[in-house]
Amino acid sequence: MSERIPGIDETAVPSGAGCAECEAAGGWWLHLRRCAQCGHIGCCDTSPSQHATAHAKETGHPVIRSFEPGETWFWSYPEEDFYETGPRLADPQHHPREQPVPGPHGRVPGDWRSHLHS
Repeated sequence: MSERIPGIDETAVPSGAGCAECEAAGGWWLHLRRCAQCGHIGCCDTSPSQHATAHAKETGHPVIRSFEPGETWFWSYPEEDFYETGPRLADPQHHPREQPVPGPHGRVPGDWRSHLHS
């Protein structure tokens, strides 16, 4: 774990290119979030299953970072606060650019907007 910011391990690599639980269940996601402590990739709170927040609640891991191309922001669950930038985490920094949003390709229903959380 980083000595500078509790709950962030800059050496933890992402668990994959998509939400770990959605991949296992054949589900889909809108946006992806990365646990800054262990690298778990989960889906955002707008996604139907909200796996990133579920992971944080189950493990106590306090910080996530966007896993979307061009986004480097962090969110602290305990502080309920957003940070534009933070330490550089282990690569890759985001899911593959060719991966669609929502994704993954072939599993997103035609009426996907009606399944989102606001």
